[in-house]
Amino acid sequence: MADIPRPLNRRTFLVTSGLATAVAAVGANSVVPAVAHADPSPRTLSGDPFTLGVASGDPEPDGFVLWTRLALNPLAEDGLGGMPNRTVPVSWEVSSDERFRKIKRRGTVAARPGSAHSVHIELNGLRPGHDYWYRFRAENHVSPVGRTRTAPDVGTYGPALAMAFVSCSQYEHGYFTAYRRLAEEHPDLILHLGDYQYEYKKGVYNIPGGNVRDHEGPETVTLGNYRLRHAQYKADHDLQAAHAVAPWLVVFDDHEVENNWADDVPEAGSDTPTPEAFRARRAAAFQAYYENMPLRRRSIPRGPDIQVYRRVAWGKLANFHMLDTRQFRDDQACGDGYKDCPEASDPKRSITGDRQERWLLDGFRRSRARWDVLGQQVFFAQRDNTAGPVKKTSMDSWDGYVASRDRITKGWVDARVRNPVVLTGDVHAHWASDLKANYDDPDSKTIGSELVCSSITSTGDGKDSNPADQPFLKINPHLRFYNDQRGYVLTRITKDEMKADFKTLPTVRTHDAEASVKATFVVADREPGVKQTYLRPYDAPKLAARADDDLISETLRKESQP
Repeated sequence: MADIPRPLNRRTFLVTSGLATAVAAVGANSVVPAVAHADPSPRTLSGDPFTLGVASGDPEPDGFVLWTRLALNPLAEDGLGGMPNRTVPVSWEVSSDERFRKIKRRGTVAARPGSAHSVHIELNGLRPGHDYWYRFRAENHVSPVGRTRTAPDVGTYGPALAMAFVSCSQYEHGYFTAYRRLAEEHPDLILHLGDYQYEYKKGVYNIPGGNVRDHEGPETVTLGNYRLRHAQYKADHDLQAAHAVAPWLVVFDDHEVENNWADDVPEAGSDTPTPEAFRARRAAAFQAYYENMPLRRRSIPRGPDIQVYRRVAWGKLANFHMLDTRQFRDDQACGDGYKDCPEASDPKRSITGDRQERWLLDGFRRSRARWDVLGQQVFFAQRDNTAGPVKKTSMDSWDGYVASRDRITKGWVDARVRNPVVLTGDVHAHWASDLKANYDDPDSKTIGSELVCSSITSTGDGKDSNPADQPFLKINPHLRFYNDQRGYVLTRITKDEMKADFKTLPTVRTHDAEASVKATFVVADREPGVKQTYLRPYDAPKLAARADDDLISETLRKESQP
């Protein structure tokens, strides 16, 4: 079962969400009566309301969350999708076969204007470790079909798990072809590690060669702004394909609210510069985030606060500890950026906050899983960008919270976690690294592994990279791989190993780019650290040689972009 750090009581759920809670446990062939319409006048929807697709998430052994949101016009300026101002009954059904001949659950839920006509259905009572198909109906309109899966029984390992993870999908910087290619892999589970959508208005975050397409509306500040932006992203058919193929586990990073925010502290130069204004912005962003994600009722926002750190077990095979490294962190030290910053080692500083840290360490102590996987947002391993004695690292990553990182790693070592693996997004490039007991001593013990996925589109195409020429890898010998193309990571997890294929696309400026494996790394059971088993040959263009400092500057310049 999922570990719920801070459950909501029933009254909070009913008042905040406006959803029909009874659908969570309905039996086969039963129907939950629709809530009475706010507008009783007879009307029909003027077109297809399922323009934003369908999704599922947070699987457990006996169920999962189903999601959809009705929108006749995803780009309506008020963010309400062109829907009438009335409650719309939405029926749903779940089948054990894709032709819907074996219906296992069905019911009706109310899609209300106050929730932007989104619905979240929490199902239980299903069989562990099985595929299911689902669909929705509103009036005479039927949604696309989604496939999802329950987790294995808690006492079993189940078959090999095909798990993919992704991050950073800036709509303007390219087409979401990587989502389409990921859907074609038919994974069992997808993790999104943040920057699902970006807050900027058109023309603010530009890439060389020009943006491929444009955001609609102003910079997202209000609830209407965030609802519109989510709808624009969700209307993308490639993203819809990835949502419809497997259950997702989602966590946010910064751009779901605002670049580089930390707790109650907005970005410098923010459109919401005061704590009060920024908390109102957070409340709007989190409300829209919940409305547009397949999250359980435990994640219903309470004003500017939302619960997204949680633990999801995949049988005895893996525990997924999904973290929140934004909402509870201390502000970035030394004015953010890459710095030689003594404050970064202050033992009082935390990127998780005390309560989440205790929850995570307790999870390590109680874990009996073969793999303990941290699904989180920012670079975990130390990444120094200078070869000399001065250490310059990113204040926005775990390097800006050194003591916090040390407590987490000591926690899994002391708990004798069998196979700790950190999954990371944020930096718009593929990386693989060993996690060390002491990063300043290359011969210190390796105590874990980190796999970092590139972006889906953010910063545009990038280019193929020769790991042998990367100065970051020379300065930091525990960093084992780097590639600057867009893509995703597809893993296969068994009792004996976690195999990770780093998939890349040559371009995100067209819809037809194919994905291929750039490199494969393996983490073996009880052998912390990453081992490369495949690297696609690098076909280097004829370019003038560049100094290591120039290559580092180019990497940092891309990462320092919003």
